[in-house]
Amino acid sequence: MSARFRPFPTASGVVAVAGLLLAGFGVPSGCDEAALGGAAPATSASAVPGGLTPELASRVLARVGDRTITLGEFAATVDRMDDFERLRYQSPDRRKELLSDMIKVELLAEEARRRGLDREPETIERIRQLLRDELLRQARAAVPAATDIPESEVRAYYEKHKDAFREPARRRVSVIVLADDAAAKAVLEQAKTATAMQWGKLVERHSLNAPPKAGPTNPVELFGDVGIVNAPGAKDTNPAVPTEVRQAVFEIEKVGGVYPSLVKSGGKAYVVRMTSQSDARERSLAEAERTIRVAIVQERISDAEARLEAELRRRFPIKIDDAALQRITLPAPRPPPSADGPH
Repeated sequence: MSARFRPFPTASGVVAVAGLLLAGFGVPSGCDEAALGGAAPATSASAVPGGLTPELASRVLARVGDRTITLGEFAATVDRMDDFERLRYQSPDRRKELLSDMIKVELLAEEARRRGLDREPETIERIRQLLRDELLRQARAAVPAATDIPESEVRAYYEKHKDAFREPARRRVSVIVLADDAAAKAVLEQAKTATAMQWGKLVERHSLNAPPKAGPTNPVELFGDVGIVNAPGAKDTNPAVPTEVRQAVFEIEKVGGVYPSLVKSGGKAYVVRMTSQSDARERSLAEAERTIRVAIVQERISDAEARLEAELRRRFPIKIDDAALQRITLPAPRPPPSADGPH
């Protein structure tokens, strides 16, 4: 199904296009009965899109077998589009094209029902998921946009979570990894006075983590780079770097410096070099404002969803048969495909 036929229409936005739709399908303001080949059953006021009277909304644009597509349904389809997509349907020909697409959807849906696909477990489950998503969308709709959060609430959040906006000192690390201590000591002595290019050559010749070859996106002077680490005591965000290496790089005094001795970890010897650094800092309220607004909105969405679930659990008692659940046997995982492919 095309994205423009999303289920569950909203009532906003149709006012702007209602007149356009009426003109596009030749519907006069007085709504001549013959202009549309008769009316469908009356539409309830609560289901009428904005800008259309119940009588107009019930007018039939097309009949597909025993089913009808009304002007109200067409207007609701346009309403579900975003502003950019809606611009595609300014001309009568394009609106007729949209109606043709809707007719195609009806034809396929009718045939699916005839084949009993609407009663298939997968189809029923998809409908449940659509209903779930729409209910959650409605719960989230009551949450204000990030730009509407009051400044006082943003500031209060900042003061309460200041630790989250403190960035630790960071260092970028490059290493030469060796298995033999004697060879590692010889490499360490050369590395202490090496330029960036010379360091890369040492990595290329000696390191267990040497890349296959240099190239435009992998220059020699970046060989051995293992990323950025936070200062000891701060959360470790780079588990690929051993703790001993992380501690050592923060003892190096300047960018380009090499730790004066080998660092041992996991049975390997590391020559450690610091390639860049940034000091600890605290983000200001102005810097953190956007992040805070998004975080507040996410919290409110989570709260709204939790309240909805709690209410539903009160209204619909839940009973679980744990014994039956334990009896379920899952199929064994399939073996991975052979490297040689199927035989």
